[in-house]
Amino acid sequence: MERCRWVGDDPMLRAYHDEEWGVAVRDPRALWEQLVLEGFQAGLSWITVLRKRAAFRVAFAGFAPERVARFTATDVERLLGNPGIIRSRAKIAATIKAAALYCDMTERGEDFAAFCWGFTHGETIRGDGHTLLASTPLSETISRALRQRGFSFVGPTIVHAWMQAVGIVDDHEAACFRHAAMIRP
Repeated sequence: MERCRWVGDDPMLRAYHDEEWGVAVRDPRALWEQLVLEGFQAGLSWITVLRKRAAFRVAFAGFAPERVARFTATDVERLLGNPGIIRSRAKIAATIKAAALYCDMTERGEDFAAFCWGFTHGETIRGDGHTLLASTPLSETISRALRQRGFSFVGPTIVHAWMQAVGIVDDHEAACFRHAAMIRP
């Protein structure tokens, strides 16, 4: 079975590719969680984050934005001492702020999923199966919109990787068994 070239031989990365990457995520909380995790990946490999994802979920209260938004300086210190996650003060602070921003959107009646998918009118953008870009004009637009709202660790490259992960963009390679499976009849 042929997969996208970036997958390699790691069983965890293969399972992620085969079951998650490129599948359309419509749940607002899950979209937010993935955006946060992509931010933690900055400067690292995705497998590093993937291996720590379960510990991240425990450390960040199941990525419940309403709980994370209430984290205090004590929680930040607790997280900085947690060897199961990526211990970056800036990324931890960005996550807490992102949770507050998410909650603010919700309180104002704005659905995070509708915001995210609104840039593509709810449709997945299908890549050509041959070109894998690090960023696109769309990822630049979404990055700018997120930064204007106060989010950080959401540059165009991070946003593009997130868009691929949550199925806003489907960039499976043409030879990958998931490429044909992801195309709607």
